[in-house]
Amino acid sequence: MIVNRPTHFRRSRAMAVNSDLCYQTAYSLSKLIRAKEVSPVELFQAYLDRIGTTDTVLNSFISYPGEEALESAKLAEREILSGHYRGPLHGIPIGLKDLFYVKGLKNTAGSKIFDTFIPPYDSTVTTLLRAAGAVLMGKLNLHQFAFGPTGLNEYYGDMHNPWDVERLAGGSSGGSGSAVASGQLPLAIGTDTGGSVRIPAALCGITGLKPTYGRISRHGVVPLAWSFDHIGPMTRDVWDSAIMLDVLAGRDANDSSSSAMPVGHYVESLTGDVKGLRLGVPKEYFELPLDPAIEKAIKDAIEVFNGLGAQIKEVTWPIYHHSANISTPMIYAEAAEYHRDLLMKHAHQYDPSIRWRVETGLFISASDYLNASRARAKYTTESLALFDEVDLLVGPTIPVIAPKINEDQVMINQQIMGVIPALTQYTRAFNLTGFPALTVPCGFSQGMPVGMQLAGRPFEEARILNAGYAYQRVTDWHKRRPVV
Repeated sequence: MIVNRPTHFRRSRAMAVNSDLCYQTAYSLSKLIRAKEVSPVELFQAYLDRIGTTDTVLNSFISYPGEEALESAKLAEREILSGHYRGPLHGIPIGLKDLFYVKGLKNTAGSKIFDTFIPPYDSTVTTLLRAAGAVLMGKLNLHQFAFGPTGLNEYYGDMHNPWDVERLAGGSSGGSGSAVASGQLPLAIGTDTGGSVRIPAALCGITGLKPTYGRISRHGVVPLAWSFDHIGPMTRDVWDSAIMLDVLAGRDANDSSSSAMPVGHYVESLTGDVKGLRLGVPKEYFELPLDPAIEKAIKDAIEVFNGLGAQIKEVTWPIYHHSANISTPMIYAEAAEYHRDLLMKHAHQYDPSIRWRVETGLFISASDYLNASRARAKYTTESLALFDEVDLLVGPTIPVIAPKINEDQVMINQQIMGVIPALTQYTRAFNLTGFPALTVPCGFSQGMPVGMQLAGRPFEEARILNAGYAYQRVTDWHKRRPVV
């Protein structure tokens, strides 16, 4: 698909090299569009070209940009030329993890079972993005049914990390992570049940936000585990995540689990001032297997906050070590409830590891689920009490760099650990509680990105985003480009 350049937009110097344009933030692109230095159609073509030259290696997409995306770009161009500018997402390309319903476009959930399923309506997220003028560029690859942190998919192909294509992009939102990191898109939307936004964001060197449970509507999104599922943006920097949250946050009558809590003005909250901010460092984070190079990167990042005037304090979080034991039976049971009928008809089309988890969930008793629910309540109460002492928690997002594809175990500081528990070691706790958490790049080890996780009280996304923004103002890790 070749698109001719429109005649009413001035040519930006950024257009001289498409790859330079594709690595700009959505906010920077929005300024170029509003100033009519770059047209939405030019931008569409730049990203289309970038996808065409990289996706044979990365495999980020399941459904590629089509005529509908081009028409959206043309509509945005006409509206902007006529003086109707909708806001910072107007004319900006964006990708959706292939769990989000888009009317008329197939929605696979990463499984051939749904390869021909065409949703009859848009998800709420899709509706809000359309209203903001975003150009929906296609559907992004994922771990089958979003049930895994690696980004491996035997049916649509594995997702590859743009920093080293022999390594995992992470999951389950692996296509979203690799697409943004590689300049295929400036923005993507993922889901996060045990870390599935933050894991690929950290492994691919981008920013990923898991808002508070219920902050973004899940209407029209294929579920994994209803009480753990979150929707979150995956972006080049924190500012872009704040833009996305401004558009997507809020109560939705179509989703009874969505929250009616007041929505913040997230971009306006980005002052970059963290003087006096109390940052808690859980000592339990460092009792677990952690690569020494990643530990150093995290402690260096904490020192950056110290230099910005934040107060650093070690905190104790004993119940933290029980997050996996509490959450696993609940996630398996909730997943089994959704998949029960599908499994009866299509068991042979499930990835064996996912089929095993779903079948395990079928045998979790009501008593076991209720006991885990009681433990979850205690876990949440004790976790919330930490914020009597501090404003945010800070630590690693992942204890290792991205493992090699099909590597089942990793060596972490002389300890052998399974890849799946390693990847979810620091993320799952905040799905169990529903608290908001953000990952931002904070260094490199062996040429691969390292992520730092910031977490806070429910519905205090503004504070977390501002801390991440303050860090990115004085560091450049998020500006680095991968080899692909």
